[in-house]
Amino acid sequence: MNVAITSSLLGDLHCSQCGKTYDPFSRQTVSRCCQAPLLCDYVLDVGSVLPGDLASRPKSLWRYEELLPGIQPENRVSLGEGFTPILTLNRLASQNNLQHLLLKDEGLNPTGSFKARGLSMAISKAKENGEQACIIPTAGNAGVAMAAYCARAGMEAVVVMPRHTPDAFKEACRAYNARLIEVDGLINDCAANVQEINQSGAYFDVSTLKEPYRLEGKKTMGFEIAEQLAWQLPDVIVYPTGGGTGLIGIWKAFDEMQSLGWLPQEVTLPRMVAVQAESCCPIVTTWQGKQLNSKQYVGRPTLANGLAVPRPIGEPLILSVLLESGGTAIAVSDEEMVKGVRELARYEGIFGAPEGGAVWAATKKLLEQGWIQPNERVLLLNTGSGQSYLDNLKGKLTD
Repeated sequence: MNVAITSSLLGDLHCSQCGKTYDPFSRQTVSRCCQAPLLCDYVLDVGSVLPGDLASRPKSLWRYEELLPGIQPENRVSLGEGFTPILTLNRLASQNNLQHLLLKDEGLNPTGSFKARGLSMAISKAKENGEQACIIPTAGNAGVAMAAYCARAGMEAVVVMPRHTPDAFKEACRAYNARLIEVDGLINDCAANVQEINQSGAYFDVSTLKEPYRLEGKKTMGFEIAEQLAWQLPDVIVYPTGGGTGLIGIWKAFDEMQSLGWLPQEVTLPRMVAVQAESCCPIVTTWQGKQLNSKQYVGRPTLANGLAVPRPIGEPLILSVLLESGGTAIAVSDEEMVKGVRELARYEGIFGAPEGGAVWAATKKLLEQGWIQPNERVLLLNTGSGQSYLDNLKGKLTD
């Protein structure tokens, strides 16, 4: 590959629904025109950076700086996030008649989950814009990550999470000196509480897809998948989907790499799979045509706290990714998740979050249905460490 590139963010964010542009150099939330997520636009020029040059850079998400918002180095708030390993799951593959089974372990990020990527980027941009305090509704991991990056930046943090969230998440937020507020209900109830608290706008709201930059941090998973697999993509990527930022971000990364020539012209992009919990599966329900959209969907708690997102603002973008990629959406039960966690731990030495167990459970179901073929290269995303979910998993991991 011999295409040189440079890039910069030249003043444009655009509404994901109608395309209207917005200024990136001031506080932005959702678009004022459509109340939809804002997406970053880049002007990408052939010039100075070869994909091969990446090898000499620090192994963090910032290695892709030409394809990230133009944040000045002194404003970057980093704990070494990104460049998590892709592991080969030979034992599980052999037991399940799969020839190529891989897992990207996001539980090895700072704060124990993939949320470190997005919150590093969002808090960095907030710092550059002069914000002093941030607030977030969370199912667990995102709140911990925001608290950590705010602590690193010297910013005030307010975290609003469901009361039933495992104590490990709550204690981590307190350790980072965040103000923790517990709410009865799911993340949508926490979001309503955030709106009430933040009526004056004193806090910068970094809710999922309600600011443009968490997506830019999450998309680096897509860059890493391509780079770590020598620019040859998997046939299928199986992703646990709550708010869906990572799924959307990975697809955005693939599109940007194709535009730059980083991916071979003949490459076929992966089929993307959105995995949800049976007790909270708004995307699956819409995908199957059982509802027009998830705006009135009512979900219930699940062992995979990160999947308990009943009304994701990014639903149109998630569905677009599934359609464009030839993908699908599938739900699994809590019992199937636990079995997935147990099998990943026992046979591969990976103690994943219930979300990680969910993607393995979903992969087996899709293999049984013939949607995945035994000879296809399948990549699972484990988005967090099982250590944080011990309250949820206690007594469930033995036969």
